Amino acid sequence: MPLSDELKAFIVQRAHTLGFAQVGVARAEPLPAQGLLAWLHAGLHGGITYMDRDPDLRLDPRMLLPGAASVIVLSSNYYFPVEDKKDSARGIIARYARGDDYHTVLSAKLRQLVQEIRKHAPAAQTRIAVDSAPVLEKEWAHRSGIGWRGKHSCIISPQYGSWIFLSEIILDLELPADQPMEERCGSCRLCLDACPTGALIRPYVVDSRKCISAITQLKPDQPIPIEHQAAMGNHLFGCDLCQAICPWNQGQLPPTTEAGFSPRPYFTNPLLTDLAGWDEAQFLQRTSRSPIKKVKYAGFMRNVQVALRNGKQL
Repeated sequence: MPLSDELKAFIVQRAHTLGFAQVGVARAEPLPAQGLLAWLHAGLHGGITYMDRDPDLRLDPRMLLPGAASVIVLSSNYYFPVEDKKDSARGIIARYARGDDYHTVLSAKLRQLVQEIRKHAPAAQTRIAVDSAPVLEKEWAHRSGIGWRGKHSCIISPQYGSWIFLSEIILDLELPADQPMEERCGSCRLCLDACPTGALIRPYVVDSRKCISAITQLKPDQPIPIEHQAAMGNHLFGCDLCQAICPWNQGQLPPTTEAGFSPRPYFTNPLLTDLAGWDEAQFLQRTSRSPIKKVKYAGFMRNVQVALRNGKQL
């Protein structure tokens, strides 16, 4: 077995041992610029201002890591079987945000995997990314065979649906590349029709200015736009509407094996009136190690108040 094949097999085995669901490899090469630049120039990134920074870095991993030869893409399953009640008196928090912050959980695992890689290749140079570096992770996930890009813009894995986190290791060693997965959405447009704000303006393209997930994560001092408040319904942080209706996310999907991604009970079907009674100390305690803490107490309570008004509880 060639050394590169042996190293790849070792990486895949160790990644699975660490709890990653899928591992794929793509060649580190420049990505086409047209799609990203058109999206940015149209202002569709809205308040996600970091996307506007350093587009050249996003398009070429060799600018992030000189000598980069491979991009290792890893998926992590965060699905858990729980029923969200259709009750306007209860808040909705996106599934990905009900447990520990995936940035922290996955960064630690990536560092462990890099240590394992260096046991076989001590001189290897790496750069890890979990939404923490300018990496177009969905494009790399498609190229590495993790899944295909659904019309809701999320990567869909045939095994796990789109309930997956993505993370990457850029490596200066050439590994055998995997084949991209063919798109399997066909003529389905359920996700496009499910978005109450029309944020999915066409297949694969999201207008973040209209996306409920992005709107609920506006900075604490920013009000929820009047024109989107009613459509926000009882969403408090994030939104899964376009994913929840996807046929690939139905049926008996395997639940996550990562304890950190297990939902905290007060983030599943919480009564809005209970949340409205939290003081800042309770918020900080209950959002410790949670991605929800990024909107801070003021931002979270802003969202709770909108949801209460929408449910006619104010």
